[in-house]
Amino acid sequence: MSARKFLSCGKCLLITVGIAIVGGVAFLYSGLYPMGADVPHNALTYWGLETLRERSIERVASKIEVPNDMNTSARLLRGGADYNDMCASCHLAPNKKQSDFTLGLYPSPPNLSLARDEVGHANHGDELYSQQRHFWIIKHGIKASGMPAWGPSHDDQRIWDMVAFINSLPKLSPEQYQVLTARGDSSNEH
Repeated sequence: MSARKFLSCGKCLLITVGIAIVGGVAFLYSGLYPMGADVPHNALTYWGLETLRERSIERVASKIEVPNDMNTSARLLRGGADYNDMCASCHLAPNKKQSDFTLGLYPSPPNLSLARDEVGHANHGDELYSQQRHFWIIKHGIKASGMPAWGPSHDDQRIWDMVAFINSLPKLSPEQYQVLTARGDSSNEH
């Protein structure tokens, strides 16, 4: 390739990139994209956001060390009470299909009372990674999704208690859920 053709291709590439940047900025400032939670993203935007979120979480969560005592009854009781107080209004409980919060949130939060294969995008197959992922999400939250970061107000032990409860949640009957989520006197409070 001659130097002249190479320079010509380089100019075309720069002009194309410049037009794309100007067009992107113009679109951002136009206000044309619907931002209401009652209008879903288009397929490309949804795919891009989902891919970005999942790859980001996978990169950091897979390095988290899971405690050995995740299935103790003390963890389930502490985690159950916190889940009921802080999570159930969005992520639901056994025999609940929706709440006022789930109807108005977009993206809709996953129903964690369902088996992992029924939840859809929360199905990651690997139980260890699922625990790491839940811990990271509870601690750090997810931007622009309605999922708060509980790390600033909850220590890691308390977050692991919620993870332990979430792992057992799909197997619970409504009666078992009621027992495990009842907040007792100060002995269950953190």
